Amino acid sequence: MFDLPLPTHLTADARGVPPHFPSGETDPNHPFALSLSRRAPADLMSGRAVPLVLARFATLADAMQGAIDHAEGIVPDAPPQLLAILDRDQRLVLAGAASDHAVAWCHPVASAAEARGVVTEASQLRAQAGRASAWGEPDLAQRLRHRADLLDARLVDPLWRAFAARALQVAA
Repeated sequence: MFDLPLPTHLTADARGVPPHFPSGETDPNHPFALSLSRRAPADLMSGRAVPLVLARFATLADAMQGAIDHAEGIVPDAPPQLLAILDRDQRLVLAGAASDHAVAWCHPVASAAEARGVVTEASQLRAQAGRASAWGEPDLAQRLRHRADLLDARLVDPLWRAFAARALQVAA
């Protein structure tokens, strides 16, 4: 979901307003990009579903802090936003759900076997969401899709798995 091989460009946020980050954090040479998943039907149908880059950071710790800063700007009672930190090669480093002034980071999978299990479970949840939608249960379908997206957020690139897990331990 987050590690699409498509180019991502620094742009405005979902409301059309540039994100509020210090000016040094937009340097395109910084290796870590804080991005927002675009899952709106209009974005999916138009081909703009590539992640929206909010800012770029020199370190993973700075990117994690940038995600928290972004979460502080989310209005209360807004639905959670899926944020991802990507490296310069667009590989998923870390992801989480931002809402109500906090970020709930998704713990990365530890192995390929665990990743296969996560993919299977997320696929099953999306199938259930499709059935719920067909049965006229849009709220249930949305919750199931969100749970599937959170599972996908655990699919950190194998290069970053141990590093991301350790970063979460240090941050805790």
